Amino acid sequence: MNEGGSRIRRRVAVRKRNRPSLESIFASPTAADLQPGDEEEEEEEEEMMAGSRRKKTAEVQPVENNDSEEDMFGDYDSFAENSFLAHVDDLEQYMQLPEHRKHASDLATDDLCSESDKHNKFSVTTIDNFTELKMDEHTKNQSRQEDVCIEPEPDLLYDIPSSQVLYFENLHNSSNDLGDQSTKERDCNSSSHKTVNEELPQNSIEQHQQTDDSSSKVRTSSEENRRKSLKEHLKSAMTGNAKAQTPIFSRTKQLKETLLSEEINVAKKTIESSSDDLGPFYSLPSKVRDLYVQFKGIGKLYEWQHTCLTLNSVQERKNLIYSLPTSGGKTLVAEILMLQELLCRRRDVLMILPYVAIVQEKISGLSSFGIELGFFVEEYAGSKGKFPPIKRREKKSLYIATIEKGHSLVNSLIETGRIGSLGLVVVDELHMIGEGSRGAILEMTLAKVLYTSKTTQIIGMSATLNNVEDLQEFLQAEYYTSQFRPVELKEYLKINDAIYEVDSKAENGMTFSRLLNYKYSDTLKKMDPDHLVALVTEVIPNYSCLVFCPTKKNCENVAEMICKFLSKEYLKHREEEKHEVIKNLKNVSSGNLCPVLKRTIPFGVAYHHSGLTSDERKLLEEAYSTGVLCLFTCTSTLAAGVNLPARRVILRAPYVAKEFLKRNQYKQMIGRAGRAGIDSIGESILILQEKDKQQVLELISRPLENCYSHLVQEFTKGIQTLFLSLIGLKIATNLDDIYHFMNGTFFGVQQKILLKEKSLWEITVESLRYLTEKGLLQKDTTDKSEEEFQHSFHITKLGRASFKGTIDLAYCDVLYRDLKKGLEGLVLESLLHLIYLTTPYDMASQCDPDWMIYFRQFSQLSPAEQNVAALLGVSENFIGKKASGQAIKKKVDKDIVNRLYLSFVLYALLKETNIWSVSEKFNMPRGYIQSLLTGAATFSSCVLHFCEGRAKQLYNAGYKSLTHLANANPEVLIRTIDHLSRRQAKQIVSSAKMLLHEKAEALQEEVEELLRLPSDFPGITSSTEKA
Repeated sequence: MNEGGSRIRRRVAVRKRNRPSLESIFASPTAADLQPGDEEEEEEEEEMMAGSRRKKTAEVQPVENNDSEEDMFGDYDSFAENSFLAHVDDLEQYMQLPEHRKHASDLATDDLCSESDKHNKFSVTTIDNFTELKMDEHTKNQSRQEDVCIEPEPDLLYDIPSSQVLYFENLHNSSNDLGDQSTKERDCNSSSHKTVNEELPQNSIEQHQQTDDSSSKVRTSSEENRRKSLKEHLKSAMTGNAKAQTPIFSRTKQLKETLLSEEINVAKKTIESSSDDLGPFYSLPSKVRDLYVQFKGIGKLYEWQHTCLTLNSVQERKNLIYSLPTSGGKTLVAEILMLQELLCRRRDVLMILPYVAIVQEKISGLSSFGIELGFFVEEYAGSKGKFPPIKRREKKSLYIATIEKGHSLVNSLIETGRIGSLGLVVVDELHMIGEGSRGAILEMTLAKVLYTSKTTQIIGMSATLNNVEDLQEFLQAEYYTSQFRPVELKEYLKINDAIYEVDSKAENGMTFSRLLNYKYSDTLKKMDPDHLVALVTEVIPNYSCLVFCPTKKNCENVAEMICKFLSKEYLKHREEEKHEVIKNLKNVSSGNLCPVLKRTIPFGVAYHHSGLTSDERKLLEEAYSTGVLCLFTCTSTLAAGVNLPARRVILRAPYVAKEFLKRNQYKQMIGRAGRAGIDSIGESILILQEKDKQQVLELISRPLENCYSHLVQEFTKGIQTLFLSLIGLKIATNLDDIYHFMNGTFFGVQQKILLKEKSLWEITVESLRYLTEKGLLQKDTTDKSEEEFQHSFHITKLGRASFKGTIDLAYCDVLYRDLKKGLEGLVLESLLHLIYLTTPYDMASQCDPDWMIYFRQFSQLSPAEQNVAALLGVSENFIGKKASGQAIKKKVDKDIVNRLYLSFVLYALLKETNIWSVSEKFNMPRGYIQSLLTGAATFSSCVLHFCEGRAKQLYNAGYKSLTHLANANPEVLIRTIDHLSRRQAKQIVSSAKMLLHEKAEALQEEVEELLRLPSDFPGITSSTEKA
């Protein structure tokens, strides 16, 4: 051993021996050998097991660091006569003798100051367990102990008690002689008892031990009596400390976590230093790579993905836009960048996706990563999501949100001053920034992030981008693109029986490929004029196929038609698994099954559109992904939705509903052709008629459509909502600041293209004036600036309620009027009135009631429910005349009538809880009813935030629970709460009492149910059988 690097290591004794007696501590040892005693077999087994368990701990620690998790007796055998306590006791006795005090003191001083460099071998012993306390004296003296050599650092012993210094000196003096060969063999065998708290070299174990014969002399009873008190005192104190419980950790898990933590730290330093050394896996722990292999089967990245991840702009955390064809692997790059932000930079991430179904799919895919790598995955879609999000100290959060929820989340972070905690925003399908009101909301979200946080990185990706320069300028981003596809895609057009391949080099954009070779009967020609059966049977059942149809009804008809002409052989393909799919569909639908699916699934065919419930959709998608189903007839929404690729994609017609196909839509649909890792090629076939030929040739040859801002075009959901939130969040409160903000938006970048008659300044002034006239904003009266552009605005109560509830400003005054009217005469005898108030306005405006069903439902209303209709201004006479087709002279608000009809649907769903029966009763698709339910849940959440002003007033006044309100005095409420009428106060108190009463009854029923003896209780069953 090197003297300079020597250390005292703890818990190293692995073999027992008798220690030298008191006389041998300061006397020269003789050459007598100690006779080892026999060890009990059970103790040996326990000792070996303990040693093997300890092999999995980490580094060696000096003896002065004595605050470990292990017991403080780890280095000593027992409380036996030859234990360390015995030596301590002997020492205390010995020091009391006058002739030895000076000698002991001098020895300790001399050893520590002058001889520590000379002596490099000390022996430390270990207690193996406390069962030895119960052993008799004979067994204690026969226990054997191995000493392991320890090399202390020169100054190490200054920090330990003098009693231990003398003990080490004694052990040093007694370890100079070697033992016999049998001891050496035992040493080798017992090496497995070492703990991994130290890495013991081979030469650190002494081969032989010789001790003085005098160490085995029996101590006199008087000596034992003299040191009994000290020993007992030390015993009790040290036993109490030793009994303190310590947590038991898995050593393997600790090592894995240590490794992961080290790699994260290395990656973090790498990113911060912008070094070329990117660490094990793109600055991420190697565990991430292993998880991608385990969960997604991805062992290696594509070349373009590696290039993109190693771009200088990515390393420098600049904003980035990248564009690749569908199925190119865009999402994986985004996921790696998100994991870098979460694990290495320790900041939260927001991922914005277009649809609820995609959000749920992504939540499912990334939750396992969150569990393994230690971050939260939170869903913000529909009615889910907390605003502001929970602030976490250690683990970071990945928020996966729809466009609308993402906007609300960013607003809440800005309002609470936490926008800086958002390190990265990822936007999938960035081209949607140019699509109507949803595009306007996405633009507002990104503009606010750019304006309020200079440290938040933005990543945008899409398969269909054209005017990228405008988006680059808006997001201040770099751009990366590639035409890579993992599977080659071939595009075809079908006209009559002929199939042409799309060829950009050809004169008319296509070249003849082949004729369809399929024998058609007259019946089949009549039923299938587009030869769909011929096209799909070339692929299925061994490969998958998607048939895109213009309408939902057409999807179902095509699926049934194809199954009518498929041979019986298709029924045998994975027959049992298809029966299992049908069984599962029945289970999730309370025993119901769509008759169309019942006929088509045995052939491996199903339709896929918004008419399905979410549970049905998930089951069918899973069956398709695993190959149990081989053909989907679907609408265009699948192209932008979940990832369901196919060997062949067929477009039934170049239309979506009644509108001609756009280039972006076409690219998304055909992009589903070709499954990476499964297919060697992908095919798309667009079926067209002669009359559409010219339009289709233009479609396949023209560039992608440009993205244009809808911020001003969507007036109430766009620029007005933006200005209201800017002032409400105090991002910009005067005309000049708001105009400056507008110049930084996507609309500001495109203002020269989009604005022909008015300037951006004029539009800004007009919008602020409109909001002020509507009572949503007010000019600040304390502002004495003469210049108009310096005038400050503040948000009114109605404006704040609209902004907080994310209510469309077209409906905010209507909602306020409805709620105020409802508060004055809320009908609580039935839940219909409350349901009406939470029925979404936008769905009501699109509703087209079936008047006969409406009249039938109206005639079944109870008197209390009829009062609700009368309060809203809808009479049974009016509905009856509409059902019979009679002319109506009296004008009734169409939106109220439609909204009440949807309220009937929700009310029936509340009472029956079965979507299928409600679907049948109102002749509505079950998927639409589920969407209505989701929309109502979302809108009720908005109404809740809209009404929070009054709720906050009540809370601040001390009414913090339903019980408080139920026991409140209406007169006190009037004096306490601003703008509260006597009637409203009484209504609040009575409503609280009713809700409290209902809650108490529900709890009482639950108590009775719990106390009731179960009907299947064994005693009852047996007695019934006997009777």
